[in-house]
Amino acid sequence: MTKLNRSSPIGERIVKVMEVTQVLLNAQSIDGSVRKNAEESLKQFQEQNLPGFFLSLSGELANEEKPVETRKLAGLILKNALDAKEQHRKFELVQRWLLLDGNAKSQIKAFLLKTLSSPASDARSTASQVIAKVAGIELPQKQWPELISSLISNVHQLPAHAKQATLETLGYLCEEVSPDVIDQDQVNKILTAVIQGMSASEGNTDVRLAATKALYNALGFAQANFSNDMERDYIMRVVCEATLSPEVRIRQAAFECLVSISSTYYEKLAPYIQDIFNITAKAVKEDEEPVALQGIEFWSSICDEEIDILEEYGGDFTGDSDIPCFYFIKQALPALVPMLLETLLKQEEDQDQDEGAWNIAMAGGTCLGLVARTVGDDIVPLVVPFIEENITKPDWRQREGATYAFGSILEGPSPEKLIPLVNVALNFMLSALTKDPNSHVKDTTAWTLGRIFEFLHGSAVASPIITPANCQQIVTVLLQCMKDTPNVAEKACGALYFLAQGYEEMGPSSPLTPFFQEIVQTLLSVTHREDSGESRLRTAAYETLNEVVRCSTDETAPLVLQLVPVIMMELHNTLEGQKLSSDEREKQNELQGLLCGCLQVIIHKLGSSEPTKYAFIQYADQIMGLFLRVFACRNATVHEEAMLAIGALAYLTGADFAKYMPEFYRYMEMGLQNFEEYQVCAVTVGVVGDISRALEEKIVPYCDGIMTQLLKNLSSNQLHRSVKPPIFSCFGDIALAVADYFEKYLMWAMSALQSAAELSTHTAGDDELIEYTNSLRNGILEAYSGIFQGFKNSPKTQLLIPYAPHILQFLDGIYMGKDMDDVVMKTAIGVLGDLADTLGSHAGSLIQQSVSSKDFLNECLSSEDHMIKESAEWAKLAVSRAISV
Repeated sequence: MTKLNRSSPIGERIVKVMEVTQVLLNAQSIDGSVRKNAEESLKQFQEQNLPGFFLSLSGELANEEKPVETRKLAGLILKNALDAKEQHRKFELVQRWLLLDGNAKSQIKAFLLKTLSSPASDARSTASQVIAKVAGIELPQKQWPELISSLISNVHQLPAHAKQATLETLGYLCEEVSPDVIDQDQVNKILTAVIQGMSASEGNTDVRLAATKALYNALGFAQANFSNDMERDYIMRVVCEATLSPEVRIRQAAFECLVSISSTYYEKLAPYIQDIFNITAKAVKEDEEPVALQGIEFWSSICDEEIDILEEYGGDFTGDSDIPCFYFIKQALPALVPMLLETLLKQEEDQDQDEGAWNIAMAGGTCLGLVARTVGDDIVPLVVPFIEENITKPDWRQREGATYAFGSILEGPSPEKLIPLVNVALNFMLSALTKDPNSHVKDTTAWTLGRIFEFLHGSAVASPIITPANCQQIVTVLLQCMKDTPNVAEKACGALYFLAQGYEEMGPSSPLTPFFQEIVQTLLSVTHREDSGESRLRTAAYETLNEVVRCSTDETAPLVLQLVPVIMMELHNTLEGQKLSSDEREKQNELQGLLCGCLQVIIHKLGSSEPTKYAFIQYADQIMGLFLRVFACRNATVHEEAMLAIGALAYLTGADFAKYMPEFYRYMEMGLQNFEEYQVCAVTVGVVGDISRALEEKIVPYCDGIMTQLLKNLSSNQLHRSVKPPIFSCFGDIALAVADYFEKYLMWAMSALQSAAELSTHTAGDDELIEYTNSLRNGILEAYSGIFQGFKNSPKTQLLIPYAPHILQFLDGIYMGKDMDDVVMKTAIGVLGDLADTLGSHAGSLIQQSVSSKDFLNECLSSEDHMIKESAEWAKLAVSRAISV
């Protein structure tokens, strides 16, 4: 054998493989500098020699002589080199892999498949994930066609640990690729292998668990199999048998499969529902908590399905509806409700203090609430006896369970059915809130009061439950509860929030007016409690304060005005430069965000009537000064809240806002450039619109910078897509503000609008995509509308004529697509009117030639939505004027 020449590429490769183990060990070192050096060398290796990088890591993963921790890390680095959360980065990584040398890829894949039979479970599991990532890239490109058959043959012959790893790989693979990538014949083989691995005859627990988890991921591929009665029966039988396995993890995984089946194959469940009820009921009563929780989750999931179906079809089933409602919940009620009520008595001692708590009592209450929304009035007689029997019992669990049951069924049944119960219960609950010795009971009582005020109080409810006689008592009790433990005080804030909200539409005077001062002072003192950081208490107090202000009437406007300097002072205090630990800084940022949010609500409130607006102006300079100081702190949430408050301030001060622009402009630009925290970017875009409306032509000096940045944002593939629709709307706001000065940007803006318009007419996809497409269309249409209105009556109107055919074509495309929502319909018909109104006779003949303008207009004229109808009537007028000229 010839000696390897050091300079040959193979020689180099071996050196890299030898070194990589040490580098991977160093990357896990306790010593920070050693770790940093190792990470740096891995990064360089990846940039300089990608095939070598992939080969040495996959070689490390497959090498039984290497330490388990370096093998596992090698696998994780591989996985992260193939996939990323950000779409644009993911696309780059996929392209990079596809362009890799074919021989290198084959070697890497051989290493990965070899690792599946490794005795080291960490190495096997990591290899499974990497294989699935590679499959996710290659299978859609019709590459690696032999993968699935080679995995399937592994399942049938290997030792148990390799069988387990192969099933795990099949599971991950189904998670990575979409069902249309794998043909039915291979799907059948995957399902056969998985179901065999799940069956009771499989002696090895790990294999059976891996198979059950794999089925969970493979269910989306089984459409055809679930449509075949024999195959479906077989799958359901094996899943139900697995729920009875002696191993708790297998039982839990099997129930997770049932939960997934309940939503994916709801319409196929009828033959099995009785058996599933028996299995879930037994699990909920007797099994360990993780399994029992999945048993309840199954019924919650069925409720979700039936609520959706009933909402979509409004209860009247025609022969052509996609999925009929089988009323499983209604049929199961007599047995299901008692089972759920029993879970309510299995509370944990400290569940109210722990924010992430989730246990069987909470799951049972949540499910009971969904059942109430599914069946409405029918649930009430089944729950009332439980409440009556337990509400006065000496054991706190029974009192709390009864209160929780009551609170859970308040959404769904009719007010007629519930209000008599509430009238009986209200006094009892107010007294429990102050006198019950147990904190859990108080917590749930305050929560239930909040639900009563949310669903059964307000202008829409015929018979009021809150009267002049009990209003004072309710307010007094809630304010008293704000001195209770943080969790109880937080729920009391929530109840007061809905109490205030219910009076929003009640005319010029509100029953809360006499208590306004006391409410505001109590809420402010809650925000200063030492323990207001617990149970989200401080946030809840500010949210409630905001709602009380928002729903207040003119009578209390002077008191709202007095609140301005108080909140300003609080914000000022957070900006004074003390040295803070990172934990304290986080709390400080949260408080700044809450205070900016509070000021936004106050500015909005005072800006809505002339006298208060005038009185508020004296504070505008100082407030703007505070907001500008807030931007100096680097925190996304705070920036978002401050931006929104500045938008409100611009609306209130109008053209006078111009004096703040020289200083504010750079923060606005920073916001528009903030791609990382795209919510900040989106809010800033909205504020640019607010400011354009406020300043009108005074925004001209800043337009070059703003338009340049907005056009840059549109062409970037790194900005989250949700920011693009508001950018288009913002074009409309700017054009409306600066009128025909917009000529300067017209060519660029129209070109961006045209390419987006073309994209948005070809859609096929899920609900989420259709929803996004509609928001994109609406943004584009708002831009067109603003541009046409801005150029109206200008000598430069003729500049718009060349764009008219394209815009009419866009309107045709939307109309023919038949998937627009009402918002788009209203904006679209408005654009037709704007086009006719601004271009006059130039538009007339084009509109007459357009494919669908006439049908579109007629459809909108006969719409039941009065906003659409109004828009259409105006458009009809403009169009007929344009045609007759």
